[in-house]
Amino acid sequence: MSAHFVARPDSTFAFADRTLRCALGKGGVVAADDKAEGDGASPVGVWAMKRVYYRPDRGPAPETGLETVPISQHDGWCDAPDHPLYNRPVTRPFEASHERLWRDDHVYDLVVELGHNDDPVVPGRGSAIFMHVAKPDYAPTEGCVALAENDLRAVLAAAMPGAVLEIAA
Repeated sequence: MSAHFVARPDSTFAFADRTLRCALGKGGVVAADDKAEGDGASPVGVWAMKRVYYRPDRGPAPETGLETVPISQHDGWCDAPDHPLYNRPVTRPFEASHERLWRDDHVYDLVVELGHNDDPVVPGRGSAIFMHVAKPDYAPTEGCVALAENDLRAVLAAAMPGAVLEIAA
């Protein structure tokens, strides 16, 4: 059976017999059907953990059963609802609005792509919902789930193909 991880609105994250601290969206949690681009909310639901992006200049690829992809300075993620590549990885420079995956801070040193709003993609229903490294003060995210790097690496070590992250209400 594949791993099931749970992020709760009280900023706890559970897997196996462990409870970790996490950060969720500054807009709280919201039903996936009510999720809107830019609302800062984390979408409630069970999301496939698809692939892991990592900064090779800041640390090794995580030990995980999931696919790993090194991030380059040209990697981005489209967050423009009116663009055909909305909620998809893109190569920078990119003409439409997008997030940079190669950041100056450490938040995207490890990034887990979650299966939110991806099959099919609904324009405006939210993009770039990831699990990534938390800021040192666990500041709320723009809708993602964030963990301390060591905790995220432990989660990834337990993640095999088919693993899911539940964002609970």
